[in-house]
Amino acid sequence: MSTPTKVAARRPLSPRKRAQRIRAVQYAVLIAIVVIAIFAADWKQIGEVFFKPDLIKTTITQGLGRALLNTIVYTAGAFVFGLVVGTVLAVMRLSEIGPYRWIATAYIEFFRGLPALIVFLMFSLMPLAFPTLRIPYDPYGTVWLALGIVASAYMAETIRGGIQAVHKGQAEAARSLGMTSGQAMRKVILPQAFRTMLPPLTNELILLVKDSSLVYIIGLAATQAELTKYGRDLSVQYANMTPLVVAGAAYLIITLPLSVVVRRMEASAGKAR
Repeated sequence: MSTPTKVAARRPLSPRKRAQRIRAVQYAVLIAIVVIAIFAADWKQIGEVFFKPDLIKTTITQGLGRALLNTIVYTAGAFVFGLVVGTVLAVMRLSEIGPYRWIATAYIEFFRGLPALIVFLMFSLMPLAFPTLRIPYDPYGTVWLALGIVASAYMAETIRGGIQAVHKGQAEAARSLGMTSGQAMRKVILPQAFRTMLPPLTNELILLVKDSSLVYIIGLAATQAELTKYGRDLSVQYANMTPLVVAGAAYLIITLPLSVVVRRMEASAGKAR
């Protein structure tokens, strides 16, 4: 009578129960790690180094708003530049004229392959090669160019994919109404393409916000500093990490709402399909 019971006991677990047990073990390990970290950490020292109250107040009141505004201005200008140039590059990449395609492909591959830091260094050293060169609205113009050039290479591929996602019948219908290729692109194809490109372009904007932290490489006055340089300078001045933590929180004020917007746009696009 005991044989069926033993056979049942030896029966392997179902995939669902096995997954539940593995998940329970993972949760238990995670909870154990968190508990050990909580009891092992020196919270007083952590507070002194990363969350010193008087330094938080100093960082916020001494010029955080100006640094936040500079970060937004640097990012917005680079995004507009990258969007315009990226659109032109995408159209050139899809052109039937060979030289246009070759130039656009070379530009995109070159600047996608270079780290943004190298591009900033190139622009910071440009006066050595061209002493008479003056970029308008410096340093804002320099930042917009350096960041925008890199961004345009990535945006060009995003925009090209959006254009190719528009049904070919749309272009044919526009041409049948007497529109030229340029008019069809501007009035019919691009407006439809940009609706599908909004989520990835917003992601590019988030990346630009973070890449603006490289602005320090070109050398800036205190009034022109973005968040990273501002927090870094105060951290060095007070030999404490609190200003950098506050600067990081300021970045989150920009990026988290944008991330929420991206998720909502992606959800809306998914429902539309």
